[in-house]
Parts: sequence; structure tokens; C-alpha cells
Amino acid sequence: MPAPTVLTIILNYKTADMTLRSAQAARIAMQGLPGEITIVDNDSQDGSFEKIRDHVEAEQWEGIRVLKSGHNGGYGAGNNVGIRAGMSDGTAPDFIYILNSDAFPEPEAITELYNFLQTHPKTGFVGSYIFGEDGDRHTTTFRFPSILSELESAIRFGPITKLLKSYRVPREDIVGTASVDWLAGASMMMRRSVLDEIGLFDETFFLYFEEADLCARARSSNYSIHYVYESRVMHLGSVSTGMKTWDRVPDYWFESRFHYFQKNYGLTYAGFATLVHLSAGSLHWLRCRLTGKTRDVSPNFLRSMAKHDFANIIGSITGTTHNQSPELDTKIGE
Repeated sequence: MPAPTVLTIILNYKTADMTLRSAQAARIAMQGLPGEITIVDNDSQDGSFEKIRDHVEAEQWEGIRVLKSGHNGGYGAGNNVGIRAGMSDGTAPDFIYILNSDAFPEPEAITELYNFLQTHPKTGFVGSYIFGEDGDRHTTTFRFPSILSELESAIRFGPITKLLKSYRVPREDIVGTASVDWLAGASMMMRRSVLDEIGLFDETFFLYFEEADLCARARSSNYSIHYVYESRVMHLGSVSTGMKTWDRVPDYWFESRFHYFQKNYGLTYAGFATLVHLSAGSLHWLRCRLTGKTRDVSPNFLRSMAKHDFANIIGSITGTTHNQSPELDTKIGE
């Protein structure tokens, strides 16, 4: 029986040089594995596609294709372009490896994920140990969001936070290879047969929560999600989204959050999750005002959440559409 094939997909958005650096690291890490690399330009419109394509041709990088997404529908939609394209010979890969354009796998990183999926047939997705340029670990293992996690994240009050620590979404307690609820998509390998069963990324999510939703569907179909500590990937983080320079949380984050809750738990649950977050956040705001402490949340955060979520609730009840899928350019300056 031939060895399973793996398709590595790197999504580019206005970071051509970084993407080429990521692709070079992936080329090294793919050595010895049967597979290819596909770079998808997510409608950068800044010459990225041409620069990447010309570099691949000039360097004669074999086994690498450069595709256009056609429009910037977000993270999930862009990766879906590469997944649907499949291998260059028209076949479907056995495994699909999603790699951020600002992530750089160590030489054995992809092989570690590949081997884990081969030896664990009921595991649907696997993700890497991610660390920054400073060597510090990035949190990429998570619990599914819930009403209690909304309370925990918004209240910011020691006794309650401690009481609800088992509902906190980030799993910073993971120290080795382990089963988790969901993984960040900076370096994640997926079993293609699982995607055939549960579907690809939900393109309603422009950015954020799409990995949580995909992993929730996999777990609902009785596939495990595993964090593989031995697979190591260096990640700069948020280069193409500009996340570290946010003055305010962008609209699409609120849209994605509400869509996740409504899709997975229903409108009533989503509305109650918002009510809990707004109430707990307001108590945190009041406590900071009374004690003189500085809030560690944007002053407009609760107001924006209320505006977006209540509009979504009304839209769902009346049958009108509120959900937005904006281009990154409309929210983030370059």
C-alpha cells in the first residue's frame, strides 16, 4: 500500500516575503514525505501573487503550486481553496497540513504530525507545539467556549476566576502530547477523510472561531483532537492580520463569536452567553472604577459586543441577515 500523501497549504495575505520563508521551512520539513505544497494568495492585490509565483519558478521549487483565491473571504475560505484544489495530479491527499504564513516548522515537525495520524486512526486533527522568536510557548490548545467560560473571561475577580478555572478556554496546563477540545490553526494537520465526513471550514467565519467550530464537528463525529508536543513550530504571530496593533477589537471577531455560539448551541444559548459576558464585564468595570484599578479591556469592547450581538439576535428572529464578512483591508491598516 502506498504511503499516505500530505498537502501543505500556506495562506498568504500581503506577506509575500514571510510566506516564502515559511514555504522554504515547509520544503525542508516535507523532505521524505509524499506530498506537495500549495500557496494560496488570498486576494492580496499588492503583487504578492506575482512575487511568490516568480520566486517559486526562478528557484525551480518542485512540488509547489501558487494559486489565487479570487477574493478575500477570510482564513477558512482561503484554506478551503487549497483543500478543494487537491494534489496537482487531481487526486485528493490523505492528510492536509495547514501552516500559517508566519510559522516555520522545524525539520521534523510535519513528520511528527504525519506519523501521529498514521498510528492513531481515530484522531481527526493534530497540532504542533508553537513557540515564539523568544522561545516562549504560545498557547494553542483550548477548551470549547461556553457560558461559564464567558463568565470566567469577563468577571476578572480572583475567587470566581479560580472557581471557574476548569472552564477557561486557553489550556495552559498542557505540558505534553494530549487530547484537547480544539487547536489553533497555525500548524495543524487534518485527516482528509474526516473533512469529507464533516465538511470544510465554515466560510461564515471571516477570522477567528473557525478552528473551534471545525474541531467541534470532528469531535461530534467521535474523532479526537491531539496536541503533539514533539512537533515544534516557531510562530511570529498575527503578521498578516495586524492583531497586535488593534486599537479596538474588529467587527468580524464579534460576528465570529456569536456565529459560533448560535451554530453550535442555538440562538437562546448565544444570547444568554452574551448577557452573561456583558453582565460580568460590567461588574468588572464597576469594580475597577470603585478601586481605581486600570481595566485591561478596550473601553468600547462591551459596547461593541452588545451592538453586534443584539443586532444578530434581532436579525435571527426577524429573518434578516446581519452577519458580516469584511475584507481585512476594511478593518486593519497595513
